[in-house]
Amino acid sequence: MTTRDDTDLQSIQRLVHNLLDEARAQGASAAEAAVSMGSGLNVTVRMGEVETVEYNRDKGLGVTVYFGQRKGSASTTDFEPAAVKETVAAACAIAKYTAEDDCSGLADANLMARDIPDLDLFFPWNIDADQAIVLARSCEDAARAVDKRITNSEGATVSSQQGARVYANSHGFVGAYPTTRHSVSCCVIGQDGEVMQRDYWYSSARDARDMQDAASIGTMAAQRTLRRLNGRRLTTRQAPVIFEADVAGSVLGSFVSAIRGGNLYRKSTFLLDSLGTQVFPAWLSLREDPHVKKGLASSPFDNEGVATHAHDLVRDGVVKSYVLDSYAARKLGMQTTGNAGGTHNLIVSHGDQDLTAVLRQMDTGLLVTELLGHGVNLTNGDYSRGASGFWVERGEIQYPVEEITIAGNLKTMFQNIVAIANDVDLRKNLRTGSLLIERMTIAGE
Repeated sequence: MTTRDDTDLQSIQRLVHNLLDEARAQGASAAEAAVSMGSGLNVTVRMGEVETVEYNRDKGLGVTVYFGQRKGSASTTDFEPAAVKETVAAACAIAKYTAEDDCSGLADANLMARDIPDLDLFFPWNIDADQAIVLARSCEDAARAVDKRITNSEGATVSSQQGARVYANSHGFVGAYPTTRHSVSCCVIGQDGEVMQRDYWYSSARDARDMQDAASIGTMAAQRTLRRLNGRRLTTRQAPVIFEADVAGSVLGSFVSAIRGGNLYRKSTFLLDSLGTQVFPAWLSLREDPHVKKGLASSPFDNEGVATHAHDLVRDGVVKSYVLDSYAARKLGMQTTGNAGGTHNLIVSHGDQDLTAVLRQMDTGLLVTELLGHGVNLTNGDYSRGASGFWVERGEIQYPVEEITIAGNLKTMFQNIVAIANDVDLRKNLRTGSLLIERMTIAGE
């Protein structure tokens, strides 16, 4: 948990070179290999007592080989030479039995990341178990001290992880970079009479110095729990809905899923052929920026070695780009967008209003703070999820609500986004503030 081990990184690079050499020796026309290694510490304190102290050390190796346009993949956690050779042999054996696929193969050689920028992703946290216990205990103590109605706890956890990833392919590309990720979280239970509720809060960063302090995390967890006590059910109605920043990303995440290559070439999305069409209000933009310094989702290249670059998925409300890896791109007759393995730092445009101002703009409606279930149908855009939050009147929170369902259609929901607050949640890949939608169905009593 101290400093980068460059020797380890160099040994991993040698390992992937050996993998590719072995694949060529076994007759593969092309190959790619990825190796990851990581280690970390996790400590949980519950009700003032140490519940778990865990050290983890993980490693994995994956190889994909191509015989023309037949493909085979295999993986192992054993880095011994004999095991590596067997893994390559297994991938080759699989490839020989698969069907030809004219879209399979490595990403185009000219798209490889030749210049790999340093994105400040590696900040080891020199913390041992004893120090982590003290920090976790201070977090939970702060939560339990907020109010006597905080009667129980699911614990406070301190986590510190560091690792490295190396990817190489037979284009001659080799890319490697180390990363760290640290977090402090707390979840407590509140009780008022027979009524009980729970909520949580957390902070996460590449650099531990950028995290929220432990006591304020605990305090926030307790305050979020207390405000949920004595929730009511609503009668079924139509009303405006604000998705708090912590959950708003899941709404826009459905858009990202709908323009993902696999859903597009399978024709299983309501946004088929949406490139160049107006999906959101004209003031809304969604940009991917993979090179944000210290970004939790930053990456200099994707899982195929393709150079990542900043680009708009949505500009002025219009879809400007899909989310494609090279296979999906070939299926669609397009070019990869550098998204093999996922997206990197999606940044949503927002206004100057804070959440308080957006509540006033809404006047009367529902503030959603938690979503339950997975009721999103990407084929037709139908949206229906369990929810809890707060009923708002005259721009002020009136009381907590629970056991309700919110429903609509994503296409209409996207068009009817009225405002996005400036309370952007930086802890997640999709960075957005609280989101106001003009009208949705709220199903209750």
